[in-house]
Amino acid sequence: MSTRVVLIVLFASILAARAAVTWAQGVQGDQGEKAFADPTRPPNMADSAPGNAAPGKPTSPRLQSVLIAPGRRLAVINGEMVRQGGTYGDAKVVRVSATSVLLRSPDGEQTLKLLPGTEKSQWPHKGQKNSHLRRVQP
Repeated sequence: MSTRVVLIVLFASILAARAAVTWAQGVQGDQGEKAFADPTRPPNMADSAPGNAAPGKPTSPRLQSVLIAPGRRLAVINGEMVRQGGTYGDAKVVRVSATSVLLRSPDGEQTLKLLPGTEKSQWPHKGQKNSHLRRVQP
């Protein structure tokens, strides 16, 4: 293939990609929000998106992610990364587990769950070591 053909194809693909990005940024839904949702966002996380909180009103802490590795335990709470033993606001991060974080503040202890509304339970088959998450009715 000649260099000229390669350059033409490359230029056309760049123009098409730029046009697609511009179009996607301009598409909005009925309420003014973007019509394209983040496909990697967990379900029911729309209310924790930046800008959705009322101005001046503090949001309750929400556990968004957990990282456990040899020698470190980290949690992301409302977009802020904190270590086990560190602080989030006026609360100390007492424990970071695979599914929750325990905060201790002057007001008491609070457990933040990674997946609120689910609980870990054993498979119904006896002798099987794997576990799964199931929905808990509120």
